[in-house]
Amino acid sequence: MRFREAIIGFIQLITRSKLSSFGALITTVVFPVLAFLVILDIQGYIHNPYFKLFIYMFLGPAMIFGLILVAVGIFFGKQSIFRYEYVKEYFSDPSRFQQARQIILLVVFLTVINVIIITLISYGGYHYTESVSFCGELCHKVMKGEYTAYQNSPHSRVACVECHIGPGASWWVKAKISGLKEVWAYLTNSYPRPIPTPVKALRPARETCEECHRPEFFHGDKLKIKDKFLDDEHNTHVRSVMLLKVGTGGFRGMRAQGIHWHVSHDNKIIYRYADEARQQITEVILEKADGSRMIFHSPDFEQSSSPQQEEQEGKEVRHREEGGKHQRIMDCMDCHNRPTHIYLSPEEAIDQLMITGEIPTELPYIKKVALEVITPPYRTTQEAKDAIRTKIRAWYKEHYPNIVEENNPLLEKAIHGVITAYTENVFPEINIQWNTYVNFLSHDGCFRCHNEELETKAGEVISQDCELCHVILAEDEKEPEILKQLQCE
Repeated sequence: MRFREAIIGFIQLITRSKLSSFGALITTVVFPVLAFLVILDIQGYIHNPYFKLFIYMFLGPAMIFGLILVAVGIFFGKQSIFRYEYVKEYFSDPSRFQQARQIILLVVFLTVINVIIITLISYGGYHYTESVSFCGELCHKVMKGEYTAYQNSPHSRVACVECHIGPGASWWVKAKISGLKEVWAYLTNSYPRPIPTPVKALRPARETCEECHRPEFFHGDKLKIKDKFLDDEHNTHVRSVMLLKVGTGGFRGMRAQGIHWHVSHDNKIIYRYADEARQQITEVILEKADGSRMIFHSPDFEQSSSPQQEEQEGKEVRHREEGGKHQRIMDCMDCHNRPTHIYLSPEEAIDQLMITGEIPTELPYIKKVALEVITPPYRTTQEAKDAIRTKIRAWYKEHYPNIVEENNPLLEKAIHGVITAYTENVFPEINIQWNTYVNFLSHDGCFRCHNEELETKAGEVISQDCELCHVILAEDEKEPEILKQLQCE
């Protein structure tokens, strides 16, 4: 009976103010829907990113807003419980005082329940904003290319925030502030096309990459086999075999060697670059463990003393500008600049799908035809799909009409595979074409420094010898002899 009276008294408190009544109405309507949807999401039944946005960014705040209105109406409205007459009435009459105590207990109980609910909603909302779905699918027009490349990458099971957002509150705040800018750019349709590589906004590479990878523990060489198909009638399958000198950054007393010599703690490499993409290297400084230095610079570069000054002052040389010339300490990202968002060249994209059988190699000249139809620029993805289908069917109808008439399923499979190769790497709506992004994990990356143009005052140059990084054991051979030897055939 007393509990019933407390409930009636609490309802009377709410109805004394229009503001709190309105807030109670919002909360009453939203709460059951929100609770049901949150439970479904926790159970993994909700996958649509826009529906999740509605749950956590609309329903959640709506409920909290309703609770705030209830509190404001009760405590600060015209009929506020803090009014002198109201307090005197409840605390001077013993019977009313008992009711007031029950109401206070009920309010405390409901407050605890609401705090728990709000905590769960906030927790779910936080994890939603940290999810791959939120990063890659919500603004699908902007991130379609990066999200597609991410799904096909070696890091496709690593959440976006693991690399893009560091630990701690400061990184979280930076990410959310940056996110607000990106939301505004999306809403105003002012975002850049294509999305530029965020070379300055990323976490420090050694803090990020070395949470999983330890270059000082790498050692030895790695055998790499590259499959390729020629553009002849039989789509001849050839292979290149090379020995990659992965090397080590220094492991258990071993000296740094091979490719990962560049990130050894015994070697500190500082370089200057003239463009934001870091493709035009103008000066390279090598600081060895014994304290000696070698400075390589291009002939037209005016050497300054700023690196030495910064070393004396103990300052880190990272992403700084002086006189229009940028400088940076070399780390993982200077070679692995696209470790996740990897876009393939036309030939690589077709070869990969031919290896997996998604583009059947039985079709004569399919490699040649596929390259011809995917390389022209198209205005939209749909235009590209239609053109690829039409051109491939027209080519085979002209040159191999029997295939169109008798083996149409095989031709359709090839068309679907070629379209896949295009749509996984080219996104014309956001100006991503073939080779829009340069991957430095190739000769394009190496030759920025290893070009024999950068030299010391004594005339020493950075060598361009390919065998510093790899040894070619076979190149575009149909049946490489080295593989037979390794397989003991």
